[in-house]
Amino acid sequence: MRDKNNRWKPEPKYQALFLLIASSGLRFGEALILRRIDIDIKKRMLLPKSHDTDTTKRAWVTFYNRETAKYLTWIHQLRPTDRVFPSADSIYRAFATTQYLSNIYITPQILREWFYEEMGTLSVPDRYIDAFCGRVPKSVLSRRYTDYSPKKLKSIYERANLLVLS
Repeated sequence: MRDKNNRWKPEPKYQALFLLIASSGLRFGEALILRRIDIDIKKRMLLPKSHDTDTTKRAWVTFYNRETAKYLTWIHQLRPTDRVFPSADSIYRAFATTQYLSNIYITPQILREWFYEEMGTLSVPDRYIDAFCGRVPKSVLSRRYTDYSPKKLKSIYERANLLVLS
C-alpha cells in the first residue's frame, strides 16, 4: 500500500497487529491465531489461546489500548470463527519491509519486551504484567493472594494508560 507521496505504508491489518502486540503483551503466535470470538470489543479484552503445545506456554486474559482499537476497523465484519490477522508469511514480510524502510530493527518479540518494560515504567506491579503476558503462577498460594480476575486486570490496565504511538 502506498500513501499520496508514493511511500510504502503498511495495511491497517499489519498496523493493528504491531499495535496489538505492543499494547497487549501477547506472544506472536497467540496474536496470529486470534479469532473474532477471542476478542471482546466493548471491553477491549483478548482471550487468547496458547499457540504452543508446550506446557510452559499459557495464555490468560489481556487487553489492548484505544490506539489499537482505531486500527481494528474490519473486525466487526468477521464471523466468530474467522481469524483476525492474515497468514504468518505476509506478516513476516511486513515486519521485514518495516525494518528495511525505517532502518529500525523491530520484531514481535521486541514489541512484547517493550510492553513489559513500558508497563513497569508505568508502575504496574510485575505479577500483573506477567499475567498480561500469560505467565500466571501455578501455585495455589500465589493465586490465592493475588486477584487475577479479568475485572481487576482491566482496572490495572486502564490505570496504566499505555500509549504506543504517543
